[in-house]
Amino acid sequence: QVQLVESGGGLVQPGGSLTLSCEASGSMDTRYAMGWYRQAPGKSRELVATILPDGFTNFGDSVKGRFRIFRDDRKKMVFLQMNSLKPEDTAVYICLYEGIGSPDETWGQGTQVTVSS
Repeated sequence: QVQLVESGGGLVQPGGSLTLSCEASGSMDTRYAMGWYRQAPGKSRELVATILPDGFTNFGDSVKGRFRIFRDDRKKMVFLQMNSLKPEDTAVYICLYEGIGSPDETWGQGTQVTVSS
């Protein structure tokens, strides 16, 4: 079983930056993907970004060019660097862990990001 703990959410002004962190622990697969989704009130959960063990990344269309994702496998962490934030980026950001070649999938509790002046 894998546990995820997110941190770094908060209130930021439009145009500002914020970096989210997610730390994994527990029994992890040898190879795994990690990523971030988000869910705003009244909306469905949407992809923000994912990163594979080889560093290949995938981003949701609404964040391309503004957000960056990177991982530190030694620390079992994934980070989401968010720049040029907009009010529409306001959501609960949820960390995801997926074992590659296994059915293991774990979601974090989420961390609130609010973009407002």
